[in-house]
Amino acid sequence: MSKALEEKAAPPRTRPFTTISGREIRPLYRPEDVQGLDYARDLGDPGQYPYTRGVHPTMYRGKVWTMRQFAGFGSAEQTNQRFKYLLANGGHGLSVAFDLPTLMGRDPDHPLSLGEVGKCGVAVTSLADMETLFDGIPLGEVSTSMTINSPAAMLVAFYILVGEKQGVPQAQLSGTVQADILKEFIAQKEYIFPPRPSMRLIVDMIRYCTDHMPKWNSISISGYHIREAGSTAAQELAFTLRDGIEYVQWCVDAGMDVDSFAPRLSFFFNSHSDFFEEIAKFRAARRIWARTMKERFGAKNTRSMMLRFHTQTAGVSLTAQQPYNNVARTALQALAAVLGGTQSLHTNSLDEALALPTEEAVTIALRTQQIVAEETGVINAADPLGGSWFLEKLTNEIEADALEYFRKIDAMGGMVAAVEKGFPQREIQEASFQFQKAVERKDKVIVGVNDYVMEEKPMPILYIDETTAREQTARVEALRATRDQERVRKALAELQQVARGTGNLMYPILEASRAYATIGEMCDALREVWGEYEEAPVF
Repeated sequence: MSKALEEKAAPPRTRPFTTISGREIRPLYRPEDVQGLDYARDLGDPGQYPYTRGVHPTMYRGKVWTMRQFAGFGSAEQTNQRFKYLLANGGHGLSVAFDLPTLMGRDPDHPLSLGEVGKCGVAVTSLADMETLFDGIPLGEVSTSMTINSPAAMLVAFYILVGEKQGVPQAQLSGTVQADILKEFIAQKEYIFPPRPSMRLIVDMIRYCTDHMPKWNSISISGYHIREAGSTAAQELAFTLRDGIEYVQWCVDAGMDVDSFAPRLSFFFNSHSDFFEEIAKFRAARRIWARTMKERFGAKNTRSMMLRFHTQTAGVSLTAQQPYNNVARTALQALAAVLGGTQSLHTNSLDEALALPTEEAVTIALRTQQIVAEETGVINAADPLGGSWFLEKLTNEIEADALEYFRKIDAMGGMVAAVEKGFPQREIQEASFQFQKAVERKDKVIVGVNDYVMEEKPMPILYIDETTAREQTARVEALRATRDQERVRKALAELQQVARGTGNLMYPILEASRAYATIGEMCDALREVWGEYEEAPVF
């Protein structure tokens, strides 16, 4: 700091000046902080390698990001109505949240499903539920994102078959399935099978989608849940992109040409509360991925090098205390995602720290995106903060931290091996612990939680009772009584036979789905072959 600036500086506050991840921030940045930065090599114009400034030349002047609102609760009928409401009010695409039994590959009548059916998302047990979920919604005209992991192949199969019934060929279906099983082992813990057979299932699905679904993103590699588990921004970036490298390597090792599938890989990031750190993270992500695909995997197709990503505002930042503060948090996080160049965006609702969102709350969340797009002027120029000494320095630092994690994970033998050793799990656990200590010391202030506290009144929330569970169980019982049981039995036996061999699992999964086998039945068939994963404790 110059002497003149020191003389004018206000008395220092007691709290440290750091990002939410704990990165120290200096009071001033100058040109010398980015010495050696080469515009063509390190930035490039938007739409040009290494895509630091965005993957499209005109960015939002050409097309505003896809506005998705994550939706799913109760029964397929209830969620179908919410989907239609969102589309009627300006939503561009659908994003499906599934309930815990669906995520864990359990039917609603399983003992472990008790108290969870329809609670954290929509209950989808079989193709019949998927038909209801998208009733009256033309799949040839909407893009659908599905947040599902271990049973992802089953849900993709259901979606394909609903398209068939609507007369939409699978080659015309557009959307994304999350399917990122590595982040489940790292952070969210909604896994079923051990890591290596889980990876085989992912590779089979990517191969199938590459061969038959050219408009479908076969996997959405997710940092969102890694950040929600307590990681820093650099850890979110590093572990997410290294997960992506692992999927690419497994597909290449399986004999796939990198440029045949890499253009349809997509990513999913968290937009947290530290405004500039998040923008820098998104910019660094594009640069790292472009260079990795070109230099590590020898990709020739420019689309293989373009990191395209969906963003969701930070659920972990939402507070049950003073919930209307969440509107402000979400708006700023959404703005950071847009300034960082996201391709699609979900804005969280103000009441999500308390329950699934009400219709009023989800409308405010959608309107937040529309206000950012229509009223702020941020869509007028691509990467408007590019060239800021502070932002470019922060981008470089986050990139360097992520690449250091790459080196450590590569030395362990890759991400599957690192997960089996518990390495990313321990790193996130420590980062989360350090942040909580900072909150307790008030080094980090959470408005309404550890400062600016006030007495509050309760607010109305969406409540899902046990009616959904009873009705869903009755539907499954009726399905089993009316379907062709012998066809289901043969389909499940074929699924197990392929699982024991080397064939592509998508084909028997499609046949079992067409026979109206349930998710629980298909997952149980694979459990008998592969077993269930039990994580070793991480300390």
